[in-house]
Amino acid sequence: MLFNKTKNKRIMGRVRVAATSWNKLKGLMFENRERFDYALVFPLPRESTLQATIHMLFVFFPIDVVYLNKNKRVVDIVRSLQPFTPSYTPKKPSKFFIELPAGKTNGIELGDELSW
Repeated sequence: MLFNKTKNKRIMGRVRVAATSWNKLKGLMFENRERFDYALVFPLPRESTLQATIHMLFVFFPIDVVYLNKNKRVVDIVRSLQPFTPSYTPKKPSKFFIELPAGKTNGIELGDELSW
């Protein structure tokens, strides 16, 4: 479960962690919108902006993305990132980022602490 500890609110019931190189490489490419009913968490080796850069190539629907620092505090939020966006780099270094169905970041704010 993805949970906003700051607001004591459940965000998503299901969470998947992209733990392998393949999972990180594939991300949501070629995923079916109807099957995307989970939060996809990407842990990074260290806090970085460049390693947290993502693309939307071969992702056929908009998503929301939340970037977190090493303390799991929100440092950037992208709402409705559009399909085939060539790249997005977070505004601040991130240790984690979470891809969510569009609209699921409503109520999440910078500085909120998330857990899974």
